[in-house]
Amino acid sequence: MTESPDTDLTKDSFHPVGGKQIVVVGGGAAGFFAAIAAAEANLKANVTLLEKSAHVLAKVRISGGGRCNVTQACFDPRELSKRYPRGGRALIGPLTRFGPADTIEWFESRGVKLKTEPDGRMFPVTDSSQTIIDCLMSAARKNRVRILTETGLKSATPRDGGGFSLTLTNNTTLECDRLLWAGGGCKPDSHPATQLGHTLLPPVPSLFTFHVNSPWLRDLAGISLDPVQVSVPGTDLKETGPVLCTHVGLSGPAILRLSAWGARKLHEKNYHFDLHINWLPKSSHKDILAEMQARRDTSGAQTLLRSRWNPLPARLWEQLIRQAGITDDTRWAKLSRASALALAQTLTCTKVPVTGKSMNKEEFVTCGGIPLPEVDFKTMQSRLVPGLYFAGEALDIDGITGGYNFQNAWTTGWIAGRAMGADTNQPDPADQKDPHWK
Repeated sequence: MTESPDTDLTKDSFHPVGGKQIVVVGGGAAGFFAAIAAAEANLKANVTLLEKSAHVLAKVRISGGGRCNVTQACFDPRELSKRYPRGGRALIGPLTRFGPADTIEWFESRGVKLKTEPDGRMFPVTDSSQTIIDCLMSAARKNRVRILTETGLKSATPRDGGGFSLTLTNNTTLECDRLLWAGGGCKPDSHPATQLGHTLLPPVPSLFTFHVNSPWLRDLAGISLDPVQVSVPGTDLKETGPVLCTHVGLSGPAILRLSAWGARKLHEKNYHFDLHINWLPKSSHKDILAEMQARRDTSGAQTLLRSRWNPLPARLWEQLIRQAGITDDTRWAKLSRASALALAQTLTCTKVPVTGKSMNKEEFVTCGGIPLPEVDFKTMQSRLVPGLYFAGEALDIDGITGGYNFQNAWTTGWIAGRAMGADTNQPDPADQKDPHWK
């Protein structure tokens, strides 16, 4: 058990005597937010946060390329909920109680101003995730949250009369009245919640890039295009947006969104499937053939290779011509009907084989976790085990890229923390902004 170097509070000076014992497992965004909320809701509570690794808030630090995409500027809970491939419906009520506007207010009231980019993503004006980390650490210190790193939870046993006896990964024990699990990625056979009667949906990667077994495409590394439509034939998976060619395949927001919505389907395929790419989604097949005819009439002496098709980058245009079976010296006037049809097909439906995945290091997300029917979303308390709560990645909730996963962490962490800090196991009526809450 290691006291976090991020705080100088000692074990003996941490907690008021006789206060409620609250333990939060997971030192990420949800865990921190829950621990702070619990301590703010109950000044007499003794709040301890456990993190199995050596450092807290690791994902916060690397997210958004080190800038931290805090939330998304979407303030309608129902519209916002549509950005979650799993768990969106369950989040409507919680997002009404603590949504992006509340997140903005929470950070700005603590001295952190956020800015909105054209796509709605919100970052600290400093463009540094350290700003968010410093804010959370400061709030934890102010509220006397005890942070223990290199300390995980091995097992939890219910006590007679309520609460839990915890066995930690260093084989020490800890007693608590309320327990929150805010970590993700655990396997069912090693998850303390399954020991308490919960089921667990195995974790499956949700945001990832595609490996593509096409040397010509990998040779285009560094090229990006927006918009591009990508789809998986035989499924309903289809996304339109920016796509980036990489040295191993394809990335970019459209690819990441497709991977999120198709997380379980693509996992079942073992990440081996065909991907269809429409490089010109704003143009119909008929429009493209008409443009080709116009070029035959007006630019017949030019080679296709030297007359780039806007907005395609020159290198991409060259490769697509070749993929259509057209030679570099072919002139528009000599383009046959069959070759025109082949090129139009290539422009609107290039088929490439996906042979694997790479995790998006900036926003590592999995689906899976505690099934949502097993959780009361008014409090984030287990419906099976009184005094046990869940938040963030512990739940089978995941969002697309763009700040949605952090918002889930802030929302569920805040609700769980408030409920744990309360004197009863009921929601705080003062916090109920959801008109559907009863």
